[in-house]
Amino acid sequence: MIFKREFKEDQKVGGLFERDRKWLFERLNSMADLVELSISDSLEAIMKRSDDMALEVIGKDDAIDIVEVEVEQECLRLLAMRQPVREDLRFVFTIIKVITELERIGDQAVNIAERALELNREGLLKPLIDIPKMARIVIEMVRGAIKAFEEKDVDKLVEVFKRDDEVDALNRGIFAEIIQIMASTKMDDPYSVKKATDLLLVSRYLERAGDHASNIAERAFFSVTGERIKEKLKGRA
Repeated sequence: MIFKREFKEDQKVGGLFERDRKWLFERLNSMADLVELSISDSLEAIMKRSDDMALEVIGKDDAIDIVEVEVEQECLRLLAMRQPVREDLRFVFTIIKVITELERIGDQAVNIAERALELNREGLLKPLIDIPKMARIVIEMVRGAIKAFEEKDVDKLVEVFKRDDEVDALNRGIFAEIIQIMASTKMDDPYSVKKATDLLLVSRYLERAGDHASNIAERAFFSVTGERIKEKLKGRA
């Protein structure tokens, strides 16, 4: 549910109130819930060959955009009214970046839903196994990154960041498998190339969504620690 925050005249210079953080995380979690549902439903639209589900994902993208604007406006208000410094300033800018990443994941869900409308007419080139795995990992990454950000769990943020490698590996495997299928089949079906292309696009959209989820973990890690996660991981090597 989208709602407007009721502002009070209280001010605090140089930092955020706890209720500021609480409100921002409430909206962040709401946006993440919408994004996760969009990814899940876009895959279900393919699995169940449901145009209605695909169209619903496309239609709900506006709800994600509305929350993004709402949170962005609140962050700008906090920058003006609270004049945050150090960790608080880093936190507000991180929120702005995170909602952008979430919005882009929502866009990838819409892209998948649009491919679903095509695939539902064409039929699938092959049973879907690894693509649903990719979707589950992306959803777990989004959920884990936001939860770890709120709880300042740096170990969990590192774990989420690393999971992008799993998504990339599945994407490469899907690409190799579909190319092999195309090379070893007569492809009598005139839609075969289109089916293959659409599946490759779905895999690619999920890979991009994984990148955005990994970015959320990376940005949250910096907000919590003031350090770059890639540099931290290099130090552990």
